[in-house]
Amino acid sequence: MPQTITTGCKALVEAAEREIETLSVEAAADLSGRDDTVFVDLRDPRELEREGRMPGAFHCPRGMLEFWIDPESPYHKPVFAEDKRFVFFCGGGWRSALAAKAAQDMGLKPVAHVAGGFSAWKKAGKPVA
Repeated sequence: MPQTITTGCKALVEAAEREIETLSVEAAADLSGRDDTVFVDLRDPRELEREGRMPGAFHCPRGMLEFWIDPESPYHKPVFAEDKRFVFFCGGGWRSALAAKAAQDMGLKPVAHVAGGFSAWKKAGKPVA
């Protein structure tokens, strides 16, 4: 019997965006390089190699996010224990919306994500390494 998907990915992203802060590329660029902000790049390593990186961003593959945030996890990364603002981004803004919502639900704060993701960042002519 085939599966019946009752909630699609677009609906999940839209629901997440109703509960999280979404930053424009310009607003995100204003935060870039600040000591009180960590940009978290959720893209797959192949995307990083193919498209470049945002200078100074911390790379966290999307599949590891919850494990790296949780201080009780054996995979915890200390960056997520810092008293900073976390700005998530991915290729197009869908994964980062879901990631920001998950991080916020776990208690990480403040969090936001970049509308349009790295594609929008690059298209706007923002720094790429």
